[in-house]
Amino acid sequence: MATAAQKLANSLTFLKKLQEKGVIAIQTKDITRTHRERLQANGFIQEVMKGWYAPTRPDEPAGESTAWYASFWAFSTAYLTSRFGDEWCLSPEQSISLHIGDWTVPTQLLVRTPKGGNKPITLLHGTSIFDVRLEISDKAEDYDVKEGIPLISLPQALITCSPNQFTNKPIEMRTALSIISDPTEILRRLLKGSHTTIAGRLAGAFRNIGRDKFADEIITTMKSAGHKISETDPFEEKPAFSFDYKEVSPQVNRIKMLWESFREPIIEHFPAPPETTIDTKTYMEQVDAIYTTDAYHSLSIEGYRVSEDLIEKVRQGNWSPDTSAEDRENLNALAARGYWQAFQAVKDAVKAVLNGENPGDVANNQHPTWYRELFGPSVTASIIEAADLAGYRNRPVYIRRSMHTPPQWEAVRELMPTLFELLKNEESPAVRVVLGHFIFVFIHPYVDGNGRTGRFLMNVMMAAGGYPWLVIPVEHRDEYMSALESASVGKDIVPFTQFLGGLVRANN
Repeated sequence: MATAAQKLANSLTFLKKLQEKGVIAIQTKDITRTHRERLQANGFIQEVMKGWYAPTRPDEPAGESTAWYASFWAFSTAYLTSRFGDEWCLSPEQSISLHIGDWTVPTQLLVRTPKGGNKPITLLHGTSIFDVRLEISDKAEDYDVKEGIPLISLPQALITCSPNQFTNKPIEMRTALSIISDPTEILRRLLKGSHTTIAGRLAGAFRNIGRDKFADEIITTMKSAGHKISETDPFEEKPAFSFDYKEVSPQVNRIKMLWESFREPIIEHFPAPPETTIDTKTYMEQVDAIYTTDAYHSLSIEGYRVSEDLIEKVRQGNWSPDTSAEDRENLNALAARGYWQAFQAVKDAVKAVLNGENPGDVANNQHPTWYRELFGPSVTASIIEAADLAGYRNRPVYIRRSMHTPPQWEAVRELMPTLFELLKNEESPAVRVVLGHFIFVFIHPYVDGNGRTGRFLMNVMMAAGGYPWLVIPVEHRDEYMSALESASVGKDIVPFTQFLGGLVRANN
């Protein structure tokens, strides 16, 4: 008779075959009751709604949302296709988000379908789908597909989206407008539908971002066709920077707009830099003195179980993976050793900015070394491959418990130079501190180590502004993560600014 372990292994084999076929949304008909109950009892799948299940991780604590957020788009697509076939698409507003590369998990996913029930379908962790009963176009040119998800094409979405979208989500809408390289496709649709009000709104929107030629072409063409048109600016204010229309990725413009829209709130809410003269030798002594505290809290925030004794063991060189099997297998020790090595490299960057070097250039040149030192011990212990230390990530990543989905990996290689260019040209020390950290973790350029590296970057910017080294206490982890979520998902940088600023004031 098969043991319980053997039975579970059989069920896992079945689940693996489903996943190899690309099945993320598992229906009751896809799996036997025995397999389903066994996998659910052992935490490998979870019920999303009656008759529908999604993969999860058995090591996730109760109430954990990470696996669900990671599978949200694939599950929703499979579920909607099962119900509506090819007669559905995302709403114009949600389509625009995916066109600009914003894969944030929405609280409510709006879709259009002639078979819609006009009611919400409750999913996990406060998310839902609302299927609006609306006819959808039968013209192929009105649609695009991204990652298997049917979207309204960008020109069509800009025409059919709610006017409130321009004021509710100005960064996203300006990013979408910046993608348009020629107004022809928009104009053709405006003329066919005699959309005079929308034409005036889009003309004003293009003029708002500096595309006067596009605005003039829309106005002139509509008037030539006999339409009366009045141009209106749907945005509440002008953008704070000039768009570079040579950018390949809309993500670059989105990062720049986030930066500019966040500057003033940061300057308002973050403490001004100290006016005292900094002595490099004294400052570096203070950095050395705070190492143990910093390592304990930064590693603990990431979930490592570290103690001051372990950190001291690593500091004194008593950690030896070459001769000690215990050290070689102890992930906490590996993390602590990596942190020690990276901390030494970060100290070189701190010295450089204290000596007057541009902090953006210093961070750009030295951050790859911090990452390599963080994970060097794991290479030595053969836990990760040496090739994993080369460059930025080449696959998707998800942030634990966050609805923010970092930019697709292909965009990272454009976004990171943008971040360091922004840091290089930024005059405000406070803005460099807050946005150096936030934008780094927003991009999430590495598979692992982004939080630790982001905090290192923050402290290099702290030194460049004359602020003392800042430790984020693990006791405030929830507040810290919630503030980051407000910035990345809610586009509100004030909570994160106030959180960091409060720590700065408390340490003075």
